[in-house]
Amino acid sequence: MNNKLENVIELQNVHYQIPSDSEVLDIIRACDLRVQSEEIIAIVGRSGSGKSTLLSLMAGLELPTLGKVALLGHNIEESSEDERAQIRAQQVGFIFQNFQLMPSMTALENVLMPLELFQIDNAIEKAHNALEQVGLQHRANHRPAELSGGEQQRVAIARAFVTEPKVLFADEPTGNLDEETAEQIQALLFELNRSLKTTLILVTHDSELAQRCQKVYHLHNGQLVQQDKNLEESND
Repeated sequence: MNNKLENVIELQNVHYQIPSDSEVLDIIRACDLRVQSEEIIAIVGRSGSGKSTLLSLMAGLELPTLGKVALLGHNIEESSEDERAQIRAQQVGFIFQNFQLMPSMTALENVLMPLELFQIDNAIEKAHNALEQVGLQHRANHRPAELSGGEQQRVAIARAFVTEPKVLFADEPTGNLDEETAEQIQALLFELNRSLKTTLILVTHDSELAQRCQKVYHLHNGQLVQQDKNLEESND
């Protein structure tokens, strides 16, 4: 049964710096992380701690100033921009706090986008099935402005999972939702993740959401430390 990749994501001594007037700012410092196939991990920390930057480094959207990042067996810093984009397009999904749906497109058309981009067979059927999985088949022809925040995030989840990615990055996926809707979205996210056996990297400042993950890492002063899940977090 065990045909898992040893490490789906691997960070070795990763640093990320940006110049600022007369000095260099260390956003990420000496980060090491290994994530195995089908793991569900949370990265927590205060707003502005660099969580989204770390996610971008893992996904190959940013390159480290120093150190090595491997995503699905590919060394990110040694890959071209086109190669990194190809890895993400075919094997990686994203869910964002602000949904990032195309406002001029219907729910169905938004979910169809990644399927049509890579000319995947039976695209329309798969898009309809994805909307059905998130309970929005009846809203397929509605545009984002006609949907509630929770419905928009469901469409975004359908779009992220429709290509059955090996890795899913979720950046504050419930940050713009009320408590009840957020709980529904969380349950849906974990349910789909289990059924499709996806590796989930969840960035959040919500300690309760983080506790639902298998492992929790705290980003503080640019450094990543694994937390004991039995301890109360205080990252608000």
